Amino acid sequence: MAEEITSPAACAVCGRELAGEDSIKEGDQVFCEDCYIEGHHKIQACNPWAVRSKKIFREEAGLEGTDGLTDLQKAIYEFIVSRGGVKKEEIAEKFGISPRETENQFALLRHCELLKGQKRADGVYLVPFGDK
Repeated sequence: MAEEITSPAACAVCGRELAGEDSIKEGDQVFCEDCYIEGHHKIQACNPWAVRSKKIFREEAGLEGTDGLTDLQKAIYEFIVSRGGVKKEEIAEKFGISPRETENQFALLRHCELLKGQKRADGVYLVPFGDK
């Protein structure tokens, strides 16, 4: 269970100095709000209900392809399409986002049936959904 602490501390992830009310303690570690949320917010890529819900929403809204995506999601999708598939680490490096954020963005694009994972000889790649 997370709790607020009352004395100044530094975030265990980013090292930012925190005032008591701006910090969250979990176990014996202290986090800033951003790092705490990122560490605990993971969207599941393989979630049939999320895919179904997203599909219904996008159909009802008349969205196709990359319509309705954020600029980051569009850029990630276009990067993957242009390269014929990339590893998650490449996305994190290219766009300057954390591994957790990379996972979350992939999950959202997977729910839209735009991307999927594909095993290759040297690892798992993210590829356009229609690729075999």
